[in-house]
Amino acid sequence: MSAFDSAAFLKNLTSQPGVYRMYNSQEEVIYVGKAKNLKKRVSSYFRSNLDNAKTRSLVSQIANMDVTVVNSETEAFLLENNFIKKYKPRYNVVMRDDKSYPFIFLSDHEHPRLSFHRGPQKKKGEYFGPYPSAWSVRESLRSMQRIFPVRQCEDSYYRARSRPCLQYQMQRCSAPCVEGYVSDEEYKEQVNFARLFLKGKNQQVIGGLVEKMEAASEALNFEAAARYRDQINALRKVQERQWVAGTQDEMDVFGFAFKGNMACIQVMFIREGQLLGSKAYFPKVPNTADEQEVFESFFLQFYLAGNKVIPKQIVLSNTLTDEDAIADVLASEAGHKVQF
Repeated sequence: MSAFDSAAFLKNLTSQPGVYRMYNSQEEVIYVGKAKNLKKRVSSYFRSNLDNAKTRSLVSQIANMDVTVVNSETEAFLLENNFIKKYKPRYNVVMRDDKSYPFIFLSDHEHPRLSFHRGPQKKKGEYFGPYPSAWSVRESLRSMQRIFPVRQCEDSYYRARSRPCLQYQMQRCSAPCVEGYVSDEEYKEQVNFARLFLKGKNQQVIGGLVEKMEAASEALNFEAAARYRDQINALRKVQERQWVAGTQDEMDVFGFAFKGNMACIQVMFIREGQLLGSKAYFPKVPNTADEQEVFESFFLQFYLAGNKVIPKQIVLSNTLTDEDAIADVLASEAGHKVQF
C-alpha cells in the first residue's frame, strides 16, 4: 500500500459536491471522479472490507489526493469531464475520438454554396447536421448534387468563371456563375428545395417539385417538366434509404456492448426523421472499470467534449445511474430539455 494517510485526508473532507483527483508517487493524475457528497464517496475507497480487486489496485497506487468543491452536482459533472479530457488518467474511461462532428454548410451568398464544414460555426449561413463522419457528409453532398443543381465550388472558382464548368454539362449545377444560364429566382428556388431537404422536409420538397412539373407540362415546356420529374424520382430513392419510421424528431440512439476490457458504443444520428448515419466508438477501458462506469463515462464525454450537438431525445440501450442529474447537465449545455 502507498503511504497516503487516508484517515487524515478524510477527517477534514467536506460533504459538499465536487471532483476529486488521485495521484501516484510520480505526481501523475491516475483517476478523476465526481461526487454529490465528497466525504461519503471518497471514504468508500478506503473501507477495510473493500472486496473489489480492481479498486484495490487503484487505491494501492494513491500517493496523494486533492478535491475541488463546486456548488452543484451539475457543475461536478462538467468539471470531471474537463479534468478527464485534460489529464487522460489511466484508470478513467477515456473517449478516443473527441473531434467535432462535420456539418453541411449553406453559405449566405448571392448564389449560395453547399459545402463540407467542421469546426467553429462562425461563417454566415446555415449549418445542417451533425453527421457521424466526413464520408457521410461527402456522400450526402454527392447525392444532393444529383438532385439539386446548387453549386458546391469555392467562391474563388465561382468568381473566375467566364463559361460553365463540367458540373453544368453533367447537370449537377445550374451555372449561376455565368449570366444567362439560370435566373436568380430559379436558383433561389433550387436552394430553397435543398434547404428543405436538409431539414428533412422531403414531402414538402416533392410537393413543390410536383407543382413545378405540372405547371411546366401545362405550358408545354416538356424539357423542364422532365427535369422536375427526374428530381422527384431521385429524391424518392434517397428518401427510401434514409427514412426512419415513426419519428419526425431529432434523436441520437446508443447501443452498447461490453466484454472483458473491450467496449463498443454504436451511435446513430437521426434528424427530422432521416438517418444521417452511425458511428462505432471503442473507448480506452481501464482494468478497474465496470460496465456501468464505462457506459456513463463515455456518454458524458461524448456530449461534453465540445462541438457536439445535443438532441432533444436520446435513446439508450443501458440505464443511467442518475438520469435526472445527467439530463440537467445536458440541458444546461444544450439550452433545451433532454429526454431519455
